[in-house]
Amino acid sequence: MFQDITIEECSKLRKQGELVLIDVRSPSEYNEASIPGSLNIPIFNDQERAEIGTLYKQVSVQAAKERGLEIVSAKLPTFIKTFAGISENKAVFCWRGGMRSKTTATVLSLMGIRVHRIAGGYRAYRQYVVERLNDICYEPQSFIIHGNTGSGKTAILHKMKQNGHPVLDLEGLAGHRGSIFGGIGLKAHNQKTFDSLLLDNIHENEKFTYLLFEAESRRIGNITVPDLMMELRAKGHHISLEMPLEARVNQIMEDYKPWENIDACMGSFRKIKSRIHTPVAAEIEACLMSEKYDTAVELLLTYYYDPRYSHSTSEHDEQISSIVKAANTTEATIKIEQIVNSLMERKSMEQ
Repeated sequence: MFQDITIEECSKLRKQGELVLIDVRSPSEYNEASIPGSLNIPIFNDQERAEIGTLYKQVSVQAAKERGLEIVSAKLPTFIKTFAGISENKAVFCWRGGMRSKTTATVLSLMGIRVHRIAGGYRAYRQYVVERLNDICYEPQSFIIHGNTGSGKTAILHKMKQNGHPVLDLEGLAGHRGSIFGGIGLKAHNQKTFDSLLLDNIHENEKFTYLLFEAESRRIGNITVPDLMMELRAKGHHISLEMPLEARVNQIMEDYKPWENIDACMGSFRKIKSRIHTPVAAEIEACLMSEKYDTAVELLLTYYYDPRYSHSTSEHDEQISSIVKAANTTEATIKIEQIVNSLMERKSMEQ
């Protein structure tokens, strides 16, 4: 017979890489939010789930169970074969550890396939994530990178991570770059997914005594950054990045690839068009329509984003600890690494 495991036990096994998680909910439920890294092997597809739900509400519980059994019976051979093809330790879950995961675990156990069931299902996992983000004691020395739009802050963070530094890419976790153009070319995550990914990233970096991330506002697209990160921002070492306008234009062209997202770029621009001086707005629109994207980007930076950035930095009134002037992201990465290494070495000697 299968055994239930708690979310805490599941989390420990996940950290050790000793468990494959399998979400047996419908594809739409899985796509809306799931435990990061889990596989989706649904016991019912979306249409079947809707049909059973209707029977449950409009006919009877028994009718719903009988129809569910009929559906499951027809797909059992393929269902079992799919699970049998996964050699690692397995744990299944549904919404709240109810009939779908119980049925799956029972059938697999009868077929000699060892599997655990996560007690409380995804609902218990979501509660665990929220509680951990509220209560976790995580106080690394934080380094927060500031800079005008297009300064390559995300690219620098990725380079730092490749060099072995602990990094949190909040925009990557959100699936959004934060601005009105921020969702172009990306798949935005909801709050549940963001929180789950954030907690996983924090666990990955807990062995370090410091952390780097970008100076994000409280909101990134549709998600809200938890208090934990805002507190780390408030207490951190702030690095201001200064990059030439030409380099920033090139970085934005590389990140957004406007020639591949023409309609999205035009749609985003028209949302802010009224906030830009009319002649400049007309010139930007003409450049977008004639595919002069670099000129459009330069005008947007000069007349829209840079003034807004200056205003927002004065509002936050954060004390900049270091200023980095660089011609490109490679040079900036080297200089930021020097700042981080120097400060952490000094802290180590003081202890």
